Amino acid sequence: MNAKARIFFFGDTHGGFDHCREVVVSGKPDAVVFLGDIQAHEPLHEILRDIRDLTDIWWIHGNHDTDSPAIYRHLFGSEFADRNLHGRVVDIHGVRIAGLGGVFRGTIWNPARPFWRFYSPQDYEAHNVLKAGASGKGDRLRHRSSIFPCDYEALMQEQADILVLHEAPSCNRYGFAVLDRLATRLGVSRVFHGHHHDHYDYSAHFERLGFAAHAVGLRGVLDIGGATIREGELDGTGEDRVAALSEQQLKSDS
Repeated sequence: MNAKARIFFFGDTHGGFDHCREVVVSGKPDAVVFLGDIQAHEPLHEILRDIRDLTDIWWIHGNHDTDSPAIYRHLFGSEFADRNLHGRVVDIHGVRIAGLGGVFRGTIWNPARPFWRFYSPQDYEAHNVLKAGASGKGDRLRHRSSIFPCDYEALMQEQADILVLHEAPSCNRYGFAVLDRLATRLGVSRVFHGHHHDHYDYSAHFERLGFAAHAVGLRGVLDIGGATIREGELDGTGEDRVAALSEQQLKSDS
């Protein structure tokens, strides 16, 4: 891994991007990685036009990036569509970064159960034709931000230095041990995740996990070593409403 690479990890923006230019101009990172729940209100390349020539821009999606066709299109259909790290490993300035975007939903895969319901988006689509409902659309858009076993298993065959997630590993009380196993199999030294809107101190778990884990708060920014570049807007508040809702959703969706 290139120890000199300057890579910043941006927590959930939820449509707020005012801090991005200031952070990039002052910090001069080689690359930035958005950790999901971007919620672009216009095409992402337009929103980030002030920084696109200053740094390399990468991202994974979160559960709210499929809230509407427009939000989905502004991210997945933007000029940065090929910068999606989900389900793959990319060498970014000498650092191999693996990405797994989205969230676990019981309709697709509840890791607390021994079997998944749908292995791939294709499996789900084939089944959903039978239960699409009156609209004929079902939950197809929403499940484009669900984690499918096929993406997880593909990453299990790779090697990386860093893993970026929207969901959290088990050091978060709403996290998932399957993500610990993914990080271990990849051989990463650090994991960065969003979704929970707070910057938790996971250091007590590092030895057990075998890697360092970092939560990046709402519109917060950490560097590649886990140091805070910009505090999240809810850091230190114990904010976990998003996580609680996620857990409730997982239960109701199963």
